[in-house]
Amino acid sequence: MTVSNGSSRQKHKVAVIGSGNWGTTVAKLIAESTAEHPDVFEEDVQMWVYEENVTLAKDSPHYDPAVGDQPQKLTSIINKYHENVKYLPKIALPPNVVANPSLADAVKGATVLIFNFPHEFINNILKQMEGHILPYARGISCIKGVTVTDDKIELICEHIGESLGIYCGALSGANIASEIANEEWCETTIAYNTPKCDQRGADGASNGASDTEHKDSHGRVFKKPLVAIPEDYPPLDHDEFYKLFSRPYFTVSMVSDVVGVSLGGALKNIVAIACGFVEGHGWNMTAKTAVMRRGMLEILAFSKEFFPGKVDPRTLWEESAGWGDMIVSCTAARNWRYSKMAVERGVSVQEIERTELNGQKLQGISTSREVSSFLKARGMEDHYPLFKAVELILDQKIKVEDIPKLFRK
Repeated sequence: MTVSNGSSRQKHKVAVIGSGNWGTTVAKLIAESTAEHPDVFEEDVQMWVYEENVTLAKDSPHYDPAVGDQPQKLTSIINKYHENVKYLPKIALPPNVVANPSLADAVKGATVLIFNFPHEFINNILKQMEGHILPYARGISCIKGVTVTDDKIELICEHIGESLGIYCGALSGANIASEIANEEWCETTIAYNTPKCDQRGADGASNGASDTEHKDSHGRVFKKPLVAIPEDYPPLDHDEFYKLFSRPYFTVSMVSDVVGVSLGGALKNIVAIACGFVEGHGWNMTAKTAVMRRGMLEILAFSKEFFPGKVDPRTLWEESAGWGDMIVSCTAARNWRYSKMAVERGVSVQEIERTELNGQKLQGISTSREVSSFLKARGMEDHYPLFKAVELILDQKIKVEDIPKLFRK
């Protein structure tokens, strides 16, 4: 545990990049925390909003007859009425959540960056941020996923870190945005491994570490060395991130296992697709339990094979980012819900994406495609029969009822 140096004069400014239902929910709980800890954080929380025009319905409590049906900027509505009427309706936001349509302006001067948007937009958003952030900013990625090619697997948080030249941790857990926004109790896991150059002594002073070289989970050195957080700021470690995210309705567990938290958050989406398939087929809890158990075993095997010595199995067995997230994803989240719907209607999951998700994509599908291609490139797809089954069903090469055959020895 560290304490803030008494000579600290600066406060940490927080920016949330993303304003969908999960991004807005995270901005809400963080803004509540910054207001409670004015000794550590600036009260206002910038929330970058991809600007859209919104027309308020006549039955909206915010409807203004003088404006009528004229479209209004979403950021203006959020800042005036303290509600994200499009992505998190009927949830009151703290007045210190400041919606900002300019990404460059939202992140300006922020020492803490919270990333929360669909991962398919990541490269474009990171490119726009280059040259606009502090060199000693630190991040937390709430984006569940990994970037997979035939050549390598890269954690989203590490992709962010290397692209921007900063350190970035990861948040994942059994989290449903609408429930958290309504302040229904749940848990989450935040993985953050404080860089050596940021570590402080018991008095809050720097430990004098000059090592700013940073390596990713595969041992590769980042292209840009890290810049240490200046001593006139409070430290950024487990204590500070706990203060930033913890709420009476949002229990936070801090760990250092960034790889375990990231892989659990990404690969469980494949398992959730499988659970939706079996339930849509008419099989119930016993089949889903078998899928979840085998799915967790494959996640553990994948972690050991491709990130040897980097994952603490307790993260997957004991943390919200492990079994907790698995259970919620396989019983209540949208990868499960829409894959179940596809089987029930006798159509492809891709067709459900088109008709039900307004152009949005199910992360489980993209993760399944990428992981399958990665395993095939190594001739290892048969080592992961559940992952293989999901890919074959997506390609309509096997039926759901064929899943048990893949586990027979």
